[in-house]
Amino acid sequence: MKILLAEDERELSDVLVALFNAKGFEVDLAENGKQALELSQKNSYDIMVLDVMMPVMDGIEALKEMRLGGNTTPVIMLTAKSQVDDRVEGLDAGADDYLTKPFSVKELFARINSLARRQGQYTPKKLSLGSVTLNKEESELIGVNTVRLAVKELEMMELFMLNKEKELQTKDIYFKLWEKDEDADESIVWVYISFLRDKLKAINADIAIEGEKNGSFKLVRV
Repeated sequence: MKILLAEDERELSDVLVALFNAKGFEVDLAENGKQALELSQKNSYDIMVLDVMMPVMDGIEALKEMRLGGNTTPVIMLTAKSQVDDRVEGLDAGADDYLTKPFSVKELFARINSLARRQGQYTPKKLSLGSVTLNKEESELIGVNTVRLAVKELEMMELFMLNKEKELQTKDIYFKLWEKDEDADESIVWVYISFLRDKLKAINADIAIEGEKNGSFKLVRV
């Protein structure tokens, strides 16, 4: 699991990063809201944990910008405030959950795992980029023509659509889509990239998947 942590209290952030790493999570640390926003625009995350009170740009403003940009990643807000209005403001900005400081680390992990399990519920049934639409309910990729997608093709295309213009590493794609499949290894990613490229050509798409075998890939307009 890859997590974006935005927290300017160094002592707390050091503890959380160490605990995330001990759990096997990959974590990027932002020390202010502006840095968190920039990281969210470049990278794909499974969960984002944002402190409300941060310098340069606070967590609420950063989250608003993320949601306006189409980022649907589940977000947990951390706040030192307990007033109802502050909680409502965070939820209205697009947060999925919140924790009031001081909080139990055990509870934080429980909430992260809960959001990760429900992540598919947060994404729309249709995703579009350029002239291409992915219809998840019908497993169709629609452009000038329409093609049907196999299950893993659908999952991979959804991953790219949700992270358009972001570089996705082969290892991260494999972890998200095949990590529990003992019969597959990272080479399977390139196989399905090739399948999707053929499908995009078949519908005369104005989008393409850039990248080379065993490297990083990016969905872009062409």
